[in-house]
Amino acid sequence: MTISWARLFGADPSLDNLHRFETSWLLSPMALAGVRALTTLYIFTTIFTIWGWYGSHDDSSAIGQSFSYFTWLTYWGLGFYHLTATIHTVLYARTGRSVLLDRWPRVFRVLHVLFYATITTFPFLVTIVFWAILFKAPFYKEIFPGWSNISQHGLNSLHALVEIILPATAPHPWMAIPVLVLLLLFYLCVAYITHATSGFYTYSFLDPGVDGHKSGLVTGYCFGILVAILILFLVSWGLIRLRVYLTGDRIKRAARDPLRHGPGDFDNATRLRDASMEMKQASAV
Repeated sequence: MTISWARLFGADPSLDNLHRFETSWLLSPMALAGVRALTTLYIFTTIFTIWGWYGSHDDSSAIGQSFSYFTWLTYWGLGFYHLTATIHTVLYARTGRSVLLDRWPRVFRVLHVLFYATITTFPFLVTIVFWAILFKAPFYKEIFPGWSNISQHGLNSLHALVEIILPATAPHPWMAIPVLVLLLLFYLCVAYITHATSGFYTYSFLDPGVDGHKSGLVTGYCFGILVAILILFLVSWGLIRLRVYLTGDRIKRAARDPLRHGPGDFDNATRLRDASMEMKQASAV
């Protein structure tokens, strides 16, 4: 029962030796860790620089309010995912094993799979909503607001795209869809709790008006975002699937990985996966 549940969420124990989240088809594990570490550094530097700007410009209250915005929550998520992925990748590069995930309960692998699904879908949603709905021309005349908004509403999608293209990850499990929708519903609760406790709407399109005369419009926006996240999930899934196809599902393994073979460091994940499936079928017989 546990194995079936884990497989449903993309964490099949028989495929642990592929080390998909710690490897790349293009870069060595340590090089991949370096890319992720630089991304982590940039994201957290951006966050604390913006907070410093708020504090030095008599807007300290904006620091606390930032936790009510979906943009900020997804940006924190990007940062912590890259930090977590960096740690896992460095440990794998040094040992050839998933040091932490091998020790922890299976549920942590499931959470990692779902975490990956969020950071390769939500950033695109943030970018689209900001530039299509919230942004008002002309572009920012001051450097700092322009840089901060490009970092959080533009480069966020670049970070997500890199995580789609570079690693040897498999396409998202379909069970990630209800999780993404549930997280959006949770955020909707956060937005209205924020209005009830602090008196402001995090996003203008969530304001139903004094007498609720814009309730229909709010409902339309909510369903539009629901459709958008479903489409973005399919796009993300499709891009990963395309990358797997174009690269032959190759994996560049760590030097100490027991499954690394020959003078090169490439391995074919499809061959290993098929062998694993054959072993399962044989044991079932």
